Amino acid sequence: MANGNDYNQRIIDEFRANGGKVGREWDGYHLLLLHSTGAKTGQPRVNPVGYRRDSDRFVVLASNGGAPTHPDWYHNLRANPQVTVEVGNERFGASARVTINGERDRLWREFKKEIPVLDDYEHKTSRQIPVVVLERVA
Repeated sequence: MANGNDYNQRIIDEFRANGGKVGREWDGYHLLLLHSTGAKTGQPRVNPVGYRRDSDRFVVLASNGGAPTHPDWYHNLRANPQVTVEVGNERFGASARVTINGERDRLWREFKKEIPVLDDYEHKTSRQIPVVVLERVA
């Protein structure tokens, strides 16, 4: 069985080879590549992450499949909110911001309407799944 890094690298390679399209279990989902800086290591990281649009912003969830802990990339964003985003063939700088209160709740509900399995993730964990907005920077 491949480890998580091998799995992510296959998705990244397919994403780049096909203008942002990925098949198999990701067919029909919107994926972006999130470039962050490691919170502990300072090393560059790239993670494929599902997203949805909210006006001109990109919204991502730190669901980690409903695991009890946040994904590593979430900790990276908290420590270093300046990121790079790849969507399709486009690449741009963005600032990551964790949403709170009403904004978080609205975006979470909209995401769950689009991807019902998120309801299962929410019930699998005792943590509140963070909703992160990626805003393009000039």
